[in-house]
Amino acid sequence: MYIQTWNKYLPVIKILLKRAVVEDQSLALNSSDFQKGVVKKKTGFTFFIDITEGRVNNIISASLPAKDLASILLEDATVKELFTKKDFHINLDSKFQLGIKCIPKAS
Repeated sequence: MYIQTWNKYLPVIKILLKRAVVEDQSLALNSSDFQKGVVKKKTGFTFFIDITEGRVNNIISASLPAKDLASILLEDATVKELFTKKDFHINLDSKFQLGIKCIPKAS
């Protein structure tokens, strides 16, 4: 349902993932992109995704937007390679701000 929406944002998200290695990044998303076709306007879109060693490390199945974003990201060769080298925390808040944070690996 949100595949097209995430594909629209993918080029920018890829840039932000690379920049997140140096400092945390955020992207303001258009709420109407997510609310199209949704019967309940108060449906929660907030989520977080933990990516560790190239895989989603938390349960996101309850959130269709999170599931679709993870799917899009893991299908992209450039992003997948970055995810194997670095761990990330990606979240969407109630104001449709996508946050991207690179998590330092424990030594």
